[in-house]
Amino acid sequence: MRGGLRVFGRANGSNRTPGRPPRRGFGFPGRSLGPACGCGPPENGLDSPSPCWPAAVDIIFLHDLRIETTIGIYEWERRIRQTVTLDLEMATDAARAAASDRVEEALDYKAVAKRIIEFVSGSEFRLVETLADRVAALVREEFGAPWVRLRLNKKYAIRGAADVGVVVERGERAA
Repeated sequence: MRGGLRVFGRANGSNRTPGRPPRRGFGFPGRSLGPACGCGPPENGLDSPSPCWPAAVDIIFLHDLRIETTIGIYEWERRIRQTVTLDLEMATDAARAAASDRVEEALDYKAVAKRIIEFVSGSEFRLVETLADRVAALVREEFGAPWVRLRLNKKYAIRGAADVGVVVERGERAA
């Protein structure tokens, strides 16, 4: 017990399992909070963290963004438009935007969506892998996202499977 609150571990306040050394680390039951060295987090969320305290990573996401495009390797696919579905996650530091409550300080997901729709609808790639890679690069380069995870789904491309696609992850997740 610390300050009247039970922190992960046993009722007696011990984080030890008999016969095992103490465990330290982040966010796992039975482990203490914070790094093993005992350093605390930065005084406010806007400062850069200490070398042993992990940086906060905020994620902006767009899910189920449906866009018609020309995609595929077969001749019949080159003559039609097919719908691809994108799920996008982008790392950002949302602390400044949250503090100011101003969209100018935020990663503008509406602007991201509009740009992706423009790019994908005008593209004519053969492979979903190529399209996913180019969209991830676009988001990183044009919107400054240090890390992107993109799931691109070409529904019903294989008989008997509802979903077929690729997941790409680009960049470093730490903001």
